[in-house]
Amino acid sequence: MKIEPGALLAQVNTPEDLRKLAPEQLYEFCQELREYLISTVSVNGGHFGASLGVVELTTALHYVFNTPHDQLVWDVGHQAYGHKVITGRREAFHTNRVYKGVSGFPKRSESEYDTFGVGHSSTSISAAVGMALGSKHNQDGRNVVAVIGDGALTGGMAFEALNHGGWEKANMIVVLNDNNMSIDPNVGALKEYLTDITASHTYNKIRDELWNLLGKLDKFGPKARQVARKLEQSLTAASKPGMLFEALGFRYFGPIDGHDINHLVRVLDDLKGIPGPKLLHCVTVKGKGFELAEKDQTKWHAPGLFDKVTGEIFKSTPTTPQPPKYQVVFGKTIIELAKENDKIMGVTPAMPSGCSLNLMLAEMPDRAFDVGIAEQHAVTFSAGLATQGLKVFCNIYSSFMQRAYDQVIHDVAIQKLPVVFCLDRGGIAGADGATHHGAYDMAYFRCIPNMVVSAPMNEEELRNLMYTASIWNEGPFSIRYPRGEGVMPEWQLPMKEIAVGKGRKVSDGEEVAILTIGHPGNFAQEAIRQLQAQGIRPAHYDLRFVKPLDGELLQEVFTKFSKVITVEDGCIMGGVGSAVIEWMSDNGHQARVLRLGIPDRFVDHGSQEELWDECGYDANAIISAVKNMVKVTVEV
Repeated sequence: MKIEPGALLAQVNTPEDLRKLAPEQLYEFCQELREYLISTVSVNGGHFGASLGVVELTTALHYVFNTPHDQLVWDVGHQAYGHKVITGRREAFHTNRVYKGVSGFPKRSESEYDTFGVGHSSTSISAAVGMALGSKHNQDGRNVVAVIGDGALTGGMAFEALNHGGWEKANMIVVLNDNNMSIDPNVGALKEYLTDITASHTYNKIRDELWNLLGKLDKFGPKARQVARKLEQSLTAASKPGMLFEALGFRYFGPIDGHDINHLVRVLDDLKGIPGPKLLHCVTVKGKGFELAEKDQTKWHAPGLFDKVTGEIFKSTPTTPQPPKYQVVFGKTIIELAKENDKIMGVTPAMPSGCSLNLMLAEMPDRAFDVGIAEQHAVTFSAGLATQGLKVFCNIYSSFMQRAYDQVIHDVAIQKLPVVFCLDRGGIAGADGATHHGAYDMAYFRCIPNMVVSAPMNEEELRNLMYTASIWNEGPFSIRYPRGEGVMPEWQLPMKEIAVGKGRKVSDGEEVAILTIGHPGNFAQEAIRQLQAQGIRPAHYDLRFVKPLDGELLQEVFTKFSKVITVEDGCIMGGVGSAVIEWMSDNGHQARVLRLGIPDRFVDHGSQEELWDECGYDANAIISAVKNMVKVTVEV
């Protein structure tokens, strides 16, 4: 649904138009932009609170800097909705995150104002350092600004970039958007450090106390006063706000109110003329301007459709029991397992609500850990726990696990530590697009020695695999499952061990065998129901394990069938279909094998159903593939 903008916002189609406004008009412009975002997201969906919190900051940046010549880099992208509206995409913004519409994240192919594509966090400062040094080499006079949230600053890559940028004296500005939130509340010592800067009066208190001390020491003569003044310099330097950033080579400015548009404009205009690396600390409120979002920032990070007047979030009320989300099955099952086994621990990098580890954090806070946006640390921290005889379930979104691949190999697999990797959002993730699709985990995990790679077809299988992994001590064990709901309303069945590397025959058949892994097995079942009504009876096998493959099952398949279709919610290059063909070749079999899965390209955003169809492995695609196989048989 398209929303009409306010009078001032309607005049602004580009940042150049914005810069034509008088300074006294900026407050009203920000009000209109905030109202436009609230109205649009309420009826079209999308991320909500993050962009509301940076309306004034977004406006000030485009007002002060000559974008797109000056380079503006957003971290993650949840906060970039206002940026998109200002930079020529207002007319199309109602298609945000819709199939073939505007991307929910900055995307270089979409706009020259999107200087760097983002989806995973903590990358903005590194990119900005590269841009700043590139600008220096090209002598093109660009200003470079990175906007990073305090949640993203918990990622180690951000500090690597600060260290390098400060050393190189890169001419750049880092804007720290400090709202004490990522998706869930921030954790860790850095959060406390920033809170101390913004909430305490330590610096002024120490300075006042030292001045009083100096006065008392006057009677002891010049030498005593000299010693006292050195003490003052040392202690005030140690307590000065932002000393951490100063130590890394960045001049620190702030903290300032990130919602005072006129002050922001003045400060940014001043910083533009100061050479070298600078950090501006802005204190903002996530969800600013929408009271409910300010009060419950996690809930309103991406609430879905809602009534902007009453705040009611629209959710359909089914009349019959519905299947749970896979993440809920994980969250409740790990608690069941942990109650039976006091060695079980849970770890997540800043996604407790997203993966449902928040349930364990609430019930067993001493056995579950949110380590911040730090996937590499999450993996090696889990490995450290495992050395102490603990069974760790490390839950990381599939696409985020890519950031910790080295740690999986070197810190877990080489040492055969029995860490359980639960990869949420495996396969097509939906409207978040290419940066969030979990396309590669089965391919990049199956090549790692000592690694078990598995995927459940339904909720019962997820529980059984989690139980199996909890008693597996031969090395790392990965379980991947998709975003969204499963297929079993009655899912809390007694758990049982599955033999590692053993698949199952779901249904017998003739002529064509369909081999599936994970949730797409349900697509195959739907396809088979429709095919059987047409007199076609393909067989269906659920592999369960990508590694090790079930050799006995595959021996049966390739002995009985010369036509085989593999179906996976992952990349077909090096994925499960490739593994099956490798096994077939290594074991002297021959068959026609058709692989269905995510093609060798980056898939844009859309609903899961739309993208399963586009990629060609939903129920309809399986039906077509089977019919083509049968047709080939008839022709022969």
